Amino acid sequence: MSAIDTLPPLREVIAAHQLSARKSLGQNFLLDLNLTAKIARQAGDLTTCDVLEIGPGPGGLTRGLLSEGARKVVAVEKDTRCIAALNEIAAAYPDRLEVINGDALEINPLAHLTPPIRIAANLPYNVGTELLVRWLTPPEWPPFWQSLTLMFQHEVAERIVAQPGSKAYGRLAILAQWRAEARIAMSLPPGAFTPPPKVSSAVVHLTALPEPRFPADAATLSRVVAAAFNQRRKMLRASLKGVAPDIEDRLRAAGIEPTERAEQVPLEAFCALARAVKQPQETKNLGSKPEA
Repeated sequence: MSAIDTLPPLREVIAAHQLSARKSLGQNFLLDLNLTAKIARQAGDLTTCDVLEIGPGPGGLTRGLLSEGARKVVAVEKDTRCIAALNEIAAAYPDRLEVINGDALEINPLAHLTPPIRIAANLPYNVGTELLVRWLTPPEWPPFWQSLTLMFQHEVAERIVAQPGSKAYGRLAILAQWRAEARIAMSLPPGAFTPPPKVSSAVVHLTALPEPRFPADAATLSRVVAAAFNQRRKMLRASLKGVAPDIEDRLRAAGIEPTERAEQVPLEAFCALARAVKQPQETKNLGSKPEA
């Protein structure tokens, strides 16, 4: 008998610990263990990896990750009501599950994990995008993680993998695809969750690239992309006028027509623009004329 077979069904766990999902915490629980195991498999071979899980709730995906062979799982849960249920899983998998009661936005995961590290989570909807952006924009690259296997609202998942010319294409697509391979691994209907959310969900798998696809300064690229998509209906010469006084010249230097809009510009061109913006502005000689 495997360790997972010694644990009670998740519905019994929820009833025993009174774990009704809380909207304020963005909670929607996955109770189908076949489904949570399938999600865990999307993360790849976990036998030689530590796995960071955010928002495990009663532990459905946690069980899946452990039963699929994760070397160690560090589960960060803000809801104190869930800790006892998670500790029951830890007892069934000695030395393989560390439960941390805290806020994922405030915890340094490297203090609890040993590389190689993967992240897998049914992210709470209210912090999912913020966590993703943090993981995609560390001070140094490659990051501490090898891959991300994350549950989002389907709309957010589409924004991560969107291509130029689509309404979903924006800052999130640029950040994700500049430094990672991103794909939607599977979709889930609202009925897969308890309670059912109002929207469909999707699992996105991102694999960190050894280096960004195209050279660019990360801070400059982020600033340019944020400005461009903040006013995405405007032509770039208008939306980016605050980035550089000679922005039209820099757009043309990057091979971009100033009359284009942000959603038309591919990743490679945004990186070229970031390089053009990073270059020092040409200055005219404003000093006095030399003496004859």
